[in-house]
Amino acid sequence: MKTTLATVALALGAVAVPNVKREDTVDDSTVLNFALTLEHLENAFYSGALARFSAHDFRKEGFSQWTRGRFEQVAAHEAAHVKFLSGALGDKATQPCNYSFPYTNVESFAGLSQIIEGVGVSAYIGAAQFITDKSYLTAAASVLATEARHASWVAAAVNKYAGWSGALDVSLGLNQVYSIAAAFITDCPSTNPALPVKAFPSLTVKTTRYSPGMAVELAYTPATPIADGTALYVAFYTGLSVEYAELKDGKVVIPDDLRGQVYAVVTTSASAIDDRNTVAGPAILLLEFNSAGKLMI
Repeated sequence: MKTTLATVALALGAVAVPNVKREDTVDDSTVLNFALTLEHLENAFYSGALARFSAHDFRKEGFSQWTRGRFEQVAAHEAAHVKFLSGALGDKATQPCNYSFPYTNVESFAGLSQIIEGVGVSAYIGAAQFITDKSYLTAAASVLATEARHASWVAAAVNKYAGWSGALDVSLGLNQVYSIAAAFITDCPSTNPALPVKAFPSLTVKTTRYSPGMAVELAYTPATPIADGTALYVAFYTGLSVEYAELKDGKVVIPDDLRGQVYAVVTTSASAIDDRNTVAGPAILLLEFNSAGKLMI
C-alpha cells in the first residue's frame, strides 16, 4: 500500500488546471462556497467509486467485509455536508463541477481517500480564520471533526497506517488547497460564484519510494521564469510548523523529523513562505510509520 499511496500522490502532479472565476473579497459566504466546492468534490469521489466497485470487488482485493459499508456511511456524510452547506448558502451556493479521479481499483481508491480526507482536514483548519459569524464557525468545526474521523478511519482501519501525523494537524491556505483540488476538477459551471483562489504550478516528487533524510528529485514548471542565481527552497508543512530545506539542482533532502501526511512547496524564501513567493506546489508526501513509531519505507 505504501507504493500505491505514493503513486496516487504522484498522479496529482501532472494535471491541467481548470479555469475558475477569481474573486479577491473573502467573506463568510465565500468561505462557505469554498468549503462547498471541496464537499462537492468529495461527494462525487465517493458516490462514483461506490457505483463502480461492488462488495465483491472489496472482498476480492482483501478488504474486510465491513469496509464497503463504512465507505457508504462516509459517502452519506459527504452528501449531508453538501446539503447542509447548500442550504446555508441558498441561491448563492456553488454547483458541482465535473471531476476525474486517478483510481483504477479498490486499493487505489482507498489510498486516494486517505489523501483527500487529509487535505479536507487541512482545508477547514486553514479556512477557519476567515469566518466571522460564530454560528458558521461552529458548523465548520463540526464538519472538520467529522472529516478528521474519516481521515483517521481510512488511514488506520483500512490502509493499516497511523490515524494521525502527529499532535497537531496541518493548516493549508486557500490557494494551496485549491492547487491540490484542481488535480481532480476538469471543468465547472460558468454560473458558479467566483472564489478567492488561484492554482499554483504543480509539483511532483519523482520517485514513489522516499523517506526522511533522503534526497528526492522534484519536477515543476514555474508560471513565470525564475531569474538565474535565485536561491530556491522547499517548505515542508508539518503540523502547524513549516520546515525549510535548500533545493539544489532540482533535489532536496527531506528533513529527518517529518512523519505522516506532509505538504511540500517550492519557494524563494528560506523562512517566511507566502502566496507571493510560492513557485510551485503543494506536493503531498506520505511518510507512514508503524505503531512503534518506525518509518514504513
